[in-house]
Amino acid sequence: MKKFLSIAVISILLFFALSIYWKYSFTYSDGYRAGLLQKFSRKGNLFKTYEGEMILSSVQSNANVAIASEKFLFSVTDQKVAQEIEKAQGQSIIVHYREKNGTLPWKGESHYFVDSIKIAPSSNHGFR
Repeated sequence: MKKFLSIAVISILLFFALSIYWKYSFTYSDGYRAGLLQKFSRKGNLFKTYEGEMILSSVQSNANVAIASEKFLFSVTDQKVAQEIEKAQGQSIIVHYREKNGTLPWKGESHYFVDSIKIAPSSNHGFR
């Protein structure tokens, strides 16, 4: 009976550990997004996190102005990347992100975590 109980407890703990890993650490998807950096700030009541907003556009007018667009909300955990993004305010950028299944209050508000950035070539202003 003791052996069965210890196996059951270990199995339950292992299940919870894997569930927590899957929810908060497992990378569900990753990729690149290109757009105009509209907003980037450090905010939070208890935990200060870096949060950003990009405008993604798929349709442009003749004057390279976005017509149809959607917002991409993201969080940044690396301070060096946050400093690079702060310098790119108002510019077209390309970011690499990792999407998680969940988020923790001290990591950020979004499920999308940006881990690198580069300034988009000025010829297409980052829009495709």
